[in-house]
Amino acid sequence: MDGLTLAARLGRFRASVARRQARRVADVPGGLAVFDDEFPLSHEHNQLLLTEPGPAPDDLPALADELFAHLPHRRIALLDGTLTAAYAAVLTRAGYAREDEVVMVHEGPAPAPAASVREVGAAALAAPYALQLRTWMPDAGPEVLGQLVARRPRRRAGADDVRFLASYTEGAPASDGAPGVRGGEVAAWADLYVDRAAGIAQTEDVVTAEAHVRRGHGDAVVATALHLAAAAGCGVRFLVADAADWPRAWYARRGYRVVGASSGFVRTG
Repeated sequence: MDGLTLAARLGRFRASVARRQARRVADVPGGLAVFDDEFPLSHEHNQLLLTEPGPAPDDLPALADELFAHLPHRRIALLDGTLTAAYAAVLTRAGYAREDEVVMVHEGPAPAPAASVREVGAAALAAPYALQLRTWMPDAGPEVLGQLVARRPRRRAGADDVRFLASYTEGAPASDGAPGVRGGEVAAWADLYVDRAAGIAQTEDVVTAEAHVRRGHGDAVVATALHLAAAAGCGVRFLVADAADWPRAWYARRGYRVVGASSGFVRTG
């Protein structure tokens, strides 16, 4: 990867995470398409990802239609911000909604881990995530919600070292599934993908449950993820945030800076 910018390296890292989770992969010019027939309603596991220029802009919607003709959605991830200018207009005309993102890298020393955070199994996050999804997606049917909850174990394949982190309220058990003080519950969580060989770690899917916002639990899982990534020898620690939403500024206050951009384009129906 000599000569690549940091943003380009991180785009390829994200593509690698998607590739490793996929049940089936189709290589395309400039990137890849990933498929998972067990979770056909998960956009994360059924999408087209480009890391560099590939199809001619006018050909991209037709390529997505061909690849995902069996699905009710199309998702195209442009993992290098320079690709958005090339493809945005044609995708918008084809009925795609646009989601702009920023890629943010943490600078400075990693914080200390939080005492409230533990590494957990996917089962520990199923109930709080299902509850949060019902808040975010009140009109979604049980099949969609079920697949979104059940897909988490698939993320274990995304890197050599993948950890699910949860911040608990007081009274949490000592470890996932182990006996402990009753009363604790999961208040916030995040996934951590670690590639020691590349020296890169990504914190992903940071969520605080509605009942526990503004109580430091989001801070706790992010700080612990940064600590674990640094302890694993990862000098590049990054995450992806919505370009226009408030978490971008929240992450900036915690030592992250923008190093690149990416975009997602989604069409349903």
